[in-house]
Amino acid sequence: MACFLFKSEPEVYSFDDFLRDKETVWDGVTAPAAVKHLREMKKGTNWIFYHTGDERTAVGTGTVVSVDASDPKVPVVRVKAGKRLKNPKNLAAIKAGKLFAKSPLLLIGRLSVVPLTGEQWEWFLS
Repeated sequence: MACFLFKSEPEVYSFDDFLRDKETVWDGVTAPAAVKHLREMKKGTNWIFYHTGDERTAVGTGTVVSVDASDPKVPVVRVKAGKRLKNPKNLAAIKAGKLFAKSPLLLIGRLSVVPLTGEQWEWFLS
């Protein structure tokens, strides 16, 4: 199954907010490539929660509960909180290796929903 990374400004919606809420609708995504990734998701899709802004760190996990893609411009993706990462990974660590060299995470920095390979997912969890 595909994995993704979702970006959020911690001042707008942080991982602590997500843990408190336990479940939410991931919205506000407007970039066509990011919307395309949201439409591809299915129940059970895993994802990494990444704080943007000054922090620039992957901090936790989440899982897709449901996807309503009936409106192609605004898919409604309900997600539930997972766990805090044991070893949060900052942008410097992500850039340090070759694993992300061709990833949209580095190549399209403003993309708010980024696909991950299985190997990248495991790296975030390590």
